[in-house]
Amino acid sequence: MKLLFSLNLPLKLHSLIIPSLSFPTSFLKFPPPHSPFKFPTTRFPSPKSMTTAISSPKPLVQVKDNIELTETEEKIFHRLLGTLRHFNLQTQLRVAGGWVRDKLLGKDCYDIDIALDNMLGSEFVDKVREYLLTVGEEAQGVAVIPCNPDQSKHLETARMRIFDMWIDFVNLRCEEYSENSRIPTKQKFGTAEEDAYRRDLTINSLFYNINLSIVEDFTKRGISDLKFGKIVTPLPAKATFMDDPLRVLRAIRFCARFEFTLDEELKEAAACEEVKAALAAKISRERIGVEIDLMIAGNQPVKAMSYISDLTLFWTVFTLPSNIEPEISEVCNRLCVACLDATWNLIQHINCFTFSDEQKRLSLYASLFLPFRKFTFKDKKSKKIPIVNYIFRDSLKRKASDAETVVNVHQALEKFLSLIPLLVSKEEIQPNGVDWGVECADVPATSRIRVLTGLLLREIKDFWPVALLMATLLYPADVDYAQDLLNRHFELEKRKELFDDVYNEIVKLGLENVWEMKPLVNGKEIMNILQLKAGGPLVREWQQKILAWQLAHPSGTSEECLDWIRETHSKRVKLDE
Repeated sequence: MKLLFSLNLPLKLHSLIIPSLSFPTSFLKFPPPHSPFKFPTTRFPSPKSMTTAISSPKPLVQVKDNIELTETEEKIFHRLLGTLRHFNLQTQLRVAGGWVRDKLLGKDCYDIDIALDNMLGSEFVDKVREYLLTVGEEAQGVAVIPCNPDQSKHLETARMRIFDMWIDFVNLRCEEYSENSRIPTKQKFGTAEEDAYRRDLTINSLFYNINLSIVEDFTKRGISDLKFGKIVTPLPAKATFMDDPLRVLRAIRFCARFEFTLDEELKEAAACEEVKAALAAKISRERIGVEIDLMIAGNQPVKAMSYISDLTLFWTVFTLPSNIEPEISEVCNRLCVACLDATWNLIQHINCFTFSDEQKRLSLYASLFLPFRKFTFKDKKSKKIPIVNYIFRDSLKRKASDAETVVNVHQALEKFLSLIPLLVSKEEIQPNGVDWGVECADVPATSRIRVLTGLLLREIKDFWPVALLMATLLYPADVDYAQDLLNRHFELEKRKELFDDVYNEIVKLGLENVWEMKPLVNGKEIMNILQLKAGGPLVREWQQKILAWQLAHPSGTSEECLDWIRETHSKRVKLDE
């Protein structure tokens, strides 16, 4: 069975979810209220001494010995402790999860989640609000987010803004489950240790005790796993994932983000059919889409998508409609990751143009779904819709504008494939097989390249470098690059040079912002010359012709354009007589 890059390959849809894949190893490398206040330096309890320093493995990650609070964090914690004193509360306040992890890694974090040991978040937020009023301050943005067990959100969360930072408050939890369900049948206040073991990963199970100004590691391995770069669940991985299947994607995202290593038991659990079924059934598509978007916008998108593919999660995450035309190859997921890998590497090598964050994000989506670009499905009205549209809007529940941009990029790259030889060789060749929306016969031969390029760039606007990037991967169009991509034979330097040559030629033509060009003649003027009483297809046709004329005559004036319209229209009238 030959693998064509257009991916017109046979596949029975029941085989979309496939068994474990074999990747090339290189592919997987992957005080009183306003008194002066200062938090004491936070230090860990002294670890037990090792038997010998020589036998101890060397940590892979630099982890700080103490947490250094910013001025804003000190002020926030001061207000929270002031609330405890004001109401004589015996509550222990602990910052949980990612904030602790990131502070230990020396990274800034503005996501503070505080766990309470003896009251609900909503109750404590009311106390904080009341206390702030007594000191002449006012809480902002107070809200309560209810729990939603059906979507694996088991805790009510209260939030408020203090000193322009959002703070979330939840209670420590301990849960009981029925035999055949992972939705808790009973919840009660838990201890900090019980809560730590309910967390998704050991590196996210650390607490910072605000009352005592210390870091607490109740799983006894959170700090160690952080130092040695391990992604491990506190409890058995399968049970942790069945509790909240979204943790599978979170584990992959954190592994990629920090360039850590996934635990073997975790990988086995992530790939099992029960966990995949739970991910599909229990987790909303919006939450899955958010995780995927964080991976794509992160620092290691290829590693993240490689894990999703290798753990056979690809078709669970990127669900497809049933009536696809043509059928999709069973190796398509590997090809998707290979295209992403090639694009990611190519972006790093290009110097002539700097992609914005949004251009980079959508170029990575466009490359990930590049093998899908010619596949469609029929909607309820039997209209053919690109499956890329379905993935964005149904599988991931992302913005409609994301789907539209990526589909437009895929369509524009086909025109770029036809234009590249013209731009590189500067020969006056008529591009074939592409509908340009204008008759090339109406365009002077010496201006044809500029006109066709300008028309294309006006269609795709500021995402034209993304379309060019995709076309660079597939040029020339008559060669099958699927195996080269799968084997990571990207020829990066050659493709970088091609991108540079075409990009620089477009800049020389003065077309890099051509969509900002204003029409020299408006619709009313066209109607006057054509002696029309109302607009319609004929006016739109002439608007496109005028656009081509402007591109062919970059220094032309509105009077010259009007003269050309009159002359051209007169010739057409005579021919029709």
